Amino acid sequence: MSRIAVIGTGYVGLTTGACFAHLGHQVICADLIPEKIERLSRGDVPILEAGLDDLVREGLDTKRLSFVLGEEPAVRDCEFAYLCVPTPQGADGSADLSYIRVAAEAIGPVLPSESIVVNKSTVPVGSTRVVELALHRDDVRVVSNPEFLREGSAVHDFLNPDRIVIGAEDQAAAGRVAALFSALKAPVIVTDPASAETIKYASNAFLATKVSFVNAIANVCEVVGADVREVVLGMGYDKRIGFEFLKPGPGWGGSCFPKDSRALVHIAEEAGYDFGLLRGVIDVNDAQFERVADKVERIVGGSLQACRVAVWGLTFKARTDDLRDSPSLAVIERLLARGASVRAYDPAVKSLPQGGPDGVEVCADPYAACEGAAALVVLTEWDDFRWLDFDKVAAALSAPRVVDGRNLLDPAKLRRRGFEYLGVGR
Repeated sequence: MSRIAVIGTGYVGLTTGACFAHLGHQVICADLIPEKIERLSRGDVPILEAGLDDLVREGLDTKRLSFVLGEEPAVRDCEFAYLCVPTPQGADGSADLSYIRVAAEAIGPVLPSESIVVNKSTVPVGSTRVVELALHRDDVRVVSNPEFLREGSAVHDFLNPDRIVIGAEDQAAAGRVAALFSALKAPVIVTDPASAETIKYASNAFLATKVSFVNAIANVCEVVGADVREVVLGMGYDKRIGFEFLKPGPGWGGSCFPKDSRALVHIAEEAGYDFGLLRGVIDVNDAQFERVADKVERIVGGSLQACRVAVWGLTFKARTDDLRDSPSLAVIERLLARGASVRAYDPAVKSLPQGGPDGVEVCADPYAACEGAAALVVLTEWDDFRWLDFDKVAAALSAPRVVDGRNLLDPAKLRRRGFEYLGVGR
C-alpha cells in the first residue's frame, strides 16, 4: 500500500483516485471548491461515469479514499502526488500550464523528502521540467504518467489498460511509479519524459485521424453510390487497420481530441515542423459539422430560415454527460446560424451550461423535442434512441424526416413508416 495524493477531482483526478484506492492504496484527493469536496465526501459523484460512483463509495467505506480542501493537507504525508489539474487550450492551440505551475508551487514547500510528483494531466513536451522548476525541490523527482481514459469507460480503462506509460529521467523513480500498478496485467513502457508526453498526444492525434478519415470516406461513398457500412466492414477485417474508430458521424469532439490535436500542431510548429497532415485532419473535422448542417438544409427543402429542427443528443458521446467540444453543439451552432430554431433532448442533459448556444430549448423527453419540427437530427449515439416509438415521432414532426448523424437508426424500418432518411455515407 502506498500513500497517494491526487490534486484535482475532475474527470481524470477522481477516476485516478478512486481506482488507486480500489487497488489498495491510501488516497487523498484535493480540490479548491468546498462544495465539491463536501459532495464527494458524502459519496455524491458530480459526473456521469460508469462504475465511478461505486468505487468512490467503496473507497469511503474502506477509508482508503478521502477528500480534502486544498493541496497542502493532501500531500503532507504522501509518497506520490498526482497532478490532475486542467490544461486548457489557448487561442493559438497551446496548452495553458498555469494550473500546473500553481499546484506545483503550492505543494513544493510541504512535500516529504524523496516523494514523487507525477504529471497525469495532458501536458506539452517538456512539462516535467516546468514542474521541477515550480517545486524548487532537489529531493523530489518528477515523473510523467499520461492517462488514456475514454469517457464512458474510464474506470474500465484504468483497471484494464492497454499499456502503462512512465516517463522519467530517474529509473528508480520510474520503478516506484510502476509498482503502483503491479496488480494490473498490462505492459509497462518506461521511457524519457519527452517521449511519454509525446505518446499521449500522438495516440489521440492518430485516433482523431482515423475518425476524420472514415468521415471523408463516408463522403466519398455518398458521391459514388457506395455504402460506408460495407466499406468499413471490408476495411476492419484487415488486422493492420481494425474496426476501432471507424464509425462515421458528425465529427469528433470531447475534452481530448480537439485540444490535443491542436496542441500537437502547435508543439510541432514551435519546434519548426509544419504538421500539415494533422492540420488536414482538423480541417476535415470542421468541414464535417458543416456537411451535417447541409444535410438538414437539404432534407427540409433548401432553407433553414425560420425552420424548427429537433435534435436528439447533446453530449459529445453516449454514456457521459460531458458537453465539452461536443460535435452536437458544433452542428447546432451551424443550424442556428442558418436561421433555424432548435428543440433538443439528451438523457444526460437537463439544460445547457452558460456559454452554450443561444436559442436552444432543451426538452424533457424525445417526443417533445419533435413537436412541430421540420426534421429530426440524431447527433449522439444513445442506444435509447433506437427503441423509441417512431410512429409517435412521425406524428409529432411536421413532416417525417430524419438526418441520422450517427447511422444509429434502421433506415429500412423508418422508410416503411414513411420517413425520408439521410445518414452518413449510406
